[in-house]
Amino acid sequence: MALSNEQKKAYRAIGHTLNPIVTVAANGLTEGVIDELNRALNDHELIKIKVSVGDRDVKKEVLAEILRITGAEMPQQIGNTALLLRRNPKANPKLSNLKR
Repeated sequence: MALSNEQKKAYRAIGHTLNPIVTVAANGLTEGVIDELNRALNDHELIKIKVSVGDRDVKKEVLAEILRITGAEMPQQIGNTALLLRRNPKANPKLSNLKR
């Protein structure tokens, strides 16, 4: 599902105050990183991650792979930081970054 501009704007506003939860660095997408991404998306629904790998093309490939594996959407990317969204209908309202 593609996000509308209004939705992206709302998610960016929420994401502005978030700190990166997961960092993808030189080791790339390991199984542990993918597990942590899935856990964070299930709990928080909207997360900020940092991708510090190689140049712009490598970063683009890593982000595309993350989106493919997790099934998340990316409302925003600025430099090495990306905002990921994956709605969870059974999310705990106390952990979720989205307003219920």
